[in-house]
Amino acid sequence: MSITITTTINGKAVSAGAEASTSLLEFLRDTLEYKGTKLCCNTGECGACTVIYNGKPINSCVTLAADANGAEITTIEGLADGDKLHPVQQAFIDTGAVQCGYCTPGYIISVKALLDRTKKPTAEEIEEAVSGNICRCTGYNKIVDAIQLAAQRL
Repeated sequence: MSITITTTINGKAVSAGAEASTSLLEFLRDTLEYKGTKLCCNTGECGACTVIYNGKPINSCVTLAADANGAEITTIEGLADGDKLHPVQQAFIDTGAVQCGYCTPGYIISVKALLDRTKKPTAEEIEEAVSGNICRCTGYNKIVDAIQLAAQRL
């Protein structure tokens, strides 16, 4: 059964059809062509598919697209202002926290959501905010450095 989903993505109103069983991740990537949100585990365990949904980070792979009807969503594509990267994106580059890059969009979205609600996060708040994100390439130290640098820049 096909349904129409009307939502706001990265500040733009969007309306498109999807099957009732379509995940938000599939809707974003396949229907709307937002390829920055990554498919990895498809079980909500790794965080590569993280988007900001009504102000909170969620795993889009385990959320139905139908649940996004009327929601406000921010993807990695919505952070930069033209050629100017968001401070979190720039901090990841400046600290070398980007390795293969596959997990990076999910991390950046999780960090943005953290810094939207807490300007000077503690180590515990940082750990909690990214606890749902997995990186297989780094030792996480550079990611924590990037988060702290981004917090200083905001």
